[in-house]
Amino acid sequence: MSGTKQKIKEFIIENFLFGNDEGLKDDTSFLEEGIIDSTGILELVNYLEEEFEISVDDEELIPENLDSIDNVTAYLTKKL
Repeated sequence: MSGTKQKIKEFIIENFLFGNDEGLKDDTSFLEEGIIDSTGILELVNYLEEEFEISVDDEELIPENLDSIDNVTAYLTKKL
């Protein structure tokens, strides 16, 4: 697993799953599974901006970019 993907997974587990990664796969939908709500997406975006020193534009706040570990990793790959 890439370092980027591992950082994202650890953040999700620590902040939204309270340390329990049971059932979390890289393609698990955060929204469909109730892992992250709309406020949580903002928390995730804040983390990405600080950790990876990027800027997430409003039009990039879409599920295709932010709704799973795989999606976030692919999005970051394009941004970095």
